[in-house]
Amino acid sequence: MRARRLRWLWLLLLVPLLLAGGFVAWAEATPAPMPEAVAALASGEDIEVAASPWLTFRPKTGQPQAGLVLYPGGRVDPRAYAPAARALAERGYLVAIVPMPLGLAIFRPSAAGDVIDAFPQITDWAVGGHSLGGAMAARFAYRSPGIVDGLVLWASYPAASDDLSGRDIAVTSIYATRDGLATPEKIDASRPLLPPDTVWVAIEGGNHAQFGWYGPQAGDNEATISRMEQQQQVIEATEQLLRALAEE
Repeated sequence: MRARRLRWLWLLLLVPLLLAGGFVAWAEATPAPMPEAVAALASGEDIEVAASPWLTFRPKTGQPQAGLVLYPGGRVDPRAYAPAARALAERGYLVAIVPMPLGLAIFRPSAAGDVIDAFPQITDWAVGGHSLGGAMAARFAYRSPGIVDGLVLWASYPAASDDLSGRDIAVTSIYATRDGLATPEKIDASRPLLPPDTVWVAIEGGNHAQFGWYGPQAGDNEATISRMEQQQQVIEATEQLLRALAEE
């Protein structure tokens, strides 16, 4: 009888450990960034790239007035957003992509605060992200009123508990018409949670995975435009928000 009880006790202890180990393995099994993303990680004549503690892109000349803290999508390698971050830095902004515990921004939605504190010389800040990263960026904006001036959502929307509709914050929501995850219907349903003057940018023919450089994604639809074309539209809409913040 005692031996049986010990076996059950070991099973009770072992099952949670196996489940936790399986979850960690699942969370850390992220797709590798595409070659275009890896190429964007090198510092150049005009752009300085730092890999720690965040993946930071900044122009080597001039002082950026506006900065963007970007949260990666769930289980997406932060490096997958390097081409967009680099392009924004080339236009004069500081961009910091924040790695998340187990690749899930839900475990650290407050991460933007550390980045903002590290660059006190920058006066205007936006926070944003892709998919789950965007939802957690919206959570940071909701929980930290007055800390950021703007929010940019890439294929994302706030949780119902993070209602920003009455907040004084500039918001741009960028979504793709062939997104199989953050579908246009889900984006449309998020409108009451965002300020009335939110800028809505639809990328015709784009999909969910082409907001980054990490390959296809399960559950997504096939895009009818190239990744480069979608990226150009994402960068342009994001830059318009940052420019507006810097000009205020």
